Amino acid sequence: MTPPPFRTRISELFGIDHPLLCGGLMWLSDANYVAAVVNAGGMGFITPRSFPSEDAYRDELKKCADLTGGQNFGVNIYVSARPEANEALGRLLDVAIEEGVRNVETAGFSPKAFMPRIKDAGMRSIHKCTTVRHAESAVRAGADAICLLGAEAGGHPGMDMIGAMVQGALAARSLDVPFVLGGGMGTGKQLAAALALGADGILLGSRMTVAEEIWADEKYKQRIVEAGVADTRIVMSIFRDNSRVLDNETARAVAALEAEGVTDFEAYRPLVRGPNQRQAYAEGDPERGTLSMGQSCAFADRVEPVAAIFDRILSEASAARDRVNSLGR
Repeated sequence: MTPPPFRTRISELFGIDHPLLCGGLMWLSDANYVAAVVNAGGMGFITPRSFPSEDAYRDELKKCADLTGGQNFGVNIYVSARPEANEALGRLLDVAIEEGVRNVETAGFSPKAFMPRIKDAGMRSIHKCTTVRHAESAVRAGADAICLLGAEAGGHPGMDMIGAMVQGALAARSLDVPFVLGGGMGTGKQLAAALALGADGILLGSRMTVAEEIWADEKYKQRIVEAGVADTRIVMSIFRDNSRVLDNETARAVAALEAEGVTDFEAYRPLVRGPNQRQAYAEGDPERGTLSMGQSCAFADRVEPVAAIFDRILSEASAARDRVNSLGR
């Protein structure tokens, strides 16, 4: 493992060697992947809804604890606008607490309803959001840290579509808690730039989908290795729910419905349903489903272990820091 070249508030908060967080990836963030992230000196988050049952999810938490030798790891809680969905999420949070998980990444809507449970359990929380306004609200609700996603992010980058560099400069002015930048992040130069802006680290998502420890079929990973910065597109804007996905056959079919002005969600459901995505990963079919993918796919240039990806990022960040230092008079 690379010796820690940077110490920041985020590495201190989570007790990790490197200011590198790997956000929860639906269907993909299992014990093997998250443990690899933690063992390489970062912080990862298991996605509870990726598993078919509460027992399977609990088993995954136990497995991750074993693989990390008892080191801290996290879970992802995606807060919904639907109360019934959040009730189920509350139970998933309780399971994590029962299993001694110390960290939680909340995302989506406000984490306020979950904060009493999180605080009472002594968990450390980071809320992932897409504007500084939402970040400030999450801090008031009790979040210990913030992840700000830029428009480059895969999945749900929000409706305002503010770039990560702008987000970082704005957040540094108004947030007192540790924060990291996400969205298009995948290189050490970006880590150095984020730290220079005042951020405490970066969040990696799409960049990590080619990690050896990700269980997806190799044919899917090779598609990402071949992808360029222009190989994503925004869909579902018609429902005010921007989603940045891989530009594949399914995404183009969704875009065609939107271009026709179709507003009946049932017309979209067969294309965007979650199990399609899992099947795509399992079978290595990158044309099936709306597959979350950010512009950092441009940096996912080979399949390699998490530790190797981290080593490259940290080495490049150190070189970028040295370059800036060399420019002083």
